[in-house]
Amino acid sequence: MQTLSTPIKAAITELTTTQHEPFYLYDLDKLAQHLQSINDQSIVKLWYAVKANPLSSIIQTLDNAGFDFDVASSGELKQVLSQGIDAKRVLNTGPAKSKRQIEEFLSLGVTTFVAESVNQVIWLQDAARRHDTQLRILLRVQLRWPNNEKNPLGGDSLTPFGLGAQAWSALCLSDYPNLDFAGLHIFQWGNLLDASKLTSLWQQMVEPLVALAGQLNMTLRILDLGGGLGIPYNHQQAPIDWQAILSSLEQFKVQTNIEELWMELGRYAVGECGYYANPVIEQKQNYGTRQLIMAGGINHLLRPAVTGQAFPASCLRSSQAATASFALHGPLCTALDSLGEHQLPDDINEHDWLVFSQCGAYGFTESMPYFLCHALPAEYTYQAGEVRCARSSLTPQAYLR
Repeated sequence: MQTLSTPIKAAITELTTTQHEPFYLYDLDKLAQHLQSINDQSIVKLWYAVKANPLSSIIQTLDNAGFDFDVASSGELKQVLSQGIDAKRVLNTGPAKSKRQIEEFLSLGVTTFVAESVNQVIWLQDAARRHDTQLRILLRVQLRWPNNEKNPLGGDSLTPFGLGAQAWSALCLSDYPNLDFAGLHIFQWGNLLDASKLTSLWQQMVEPLVALAGQLNMTLRILDLGGGLGIPYNHQQAPIDWQAILSSLEQFKVQTNIEELWMELGRYAVGECGYYANPVIEQKQNYGTRQLIMAGGINHLLRPAVTGQAFPASCLRSSQAATASFALHGPLCTALDSLGEHQLPDDINEHDWLVFSQCGAYGFTESMPYFLCHALPAEYTYQAGEVRCARSSLTPQAYLR
């Protein structure tokens, strides 16, 4: 996990001279460099999970890096298409594909889908027949594991994603002549940093997935492993070893005799390029705990309340003061509005700004921005030494009707 670079710190500092509300800044140079480093290989096809950050400039940077796009809603699809990206480069995932949404996606040219249920298979076949077209389909499989591991994506918990292997095994693929069943999709863990653990999980998937393909008389040409690659959120964590991941995937590909491996990267693709700048309202002590009350909280940055893991935070101003432990709270009238505990200079005051890093993924668009009618944060990009405003801060008067 990196500290603020000198150009980014200078850009954020300059913005704080005119901004009074929290804002985001995305380092597109850093993003492009990272994307090139992970996509310069031929082992796995990389898709970008748009849910991580749908900002236009982020999508454009992924497009320039050769990624295709995983979308899970009509809104995400239209945002991707509005960047001039061909619908043939879109993969439709997500558990809630209605008949109406399927029809809309086909009308806009999407031809690759992950089916999450038998109903979706039927609806995809009906829509494909009406459009007189062939669709490429992956069946999403949900496996159960003996170690009962939990994870925000499900792990061993029952989730709405896909069906178990036994449920899928009853499907007769020949009943759906307009659907090319190209492979399987499996993704149950998120934000893993241990390459060996991820490899072990993949290895456990081989036997049940290959067995399912055999039961379905499916030629398993494509196996989509989803994402799950994490980024460190504290200084004790080390980044995941991408080269070790590639080595494992290469072996996995040979072992399963599969033509293509796919992954849909979100956090690992864009997480480290984003920063959230947040003004301090006040410092106070409460029952022996030092607290900082911030202008923004889970209305702009929800992840800590969902996962119990905070984004890294640092003081924008340089300070020689000793550090102390602070509990950070946002402005909302709920105890859920916590941004975690952080070691920060003990002279922080109401004139200071904190900068939260690793915020390129699951930041603003995952938040709950309308609660208590606070301003929406502005979003800026940094590229080649220039700061651009992607969206200005919006007051409640601008978004309430």
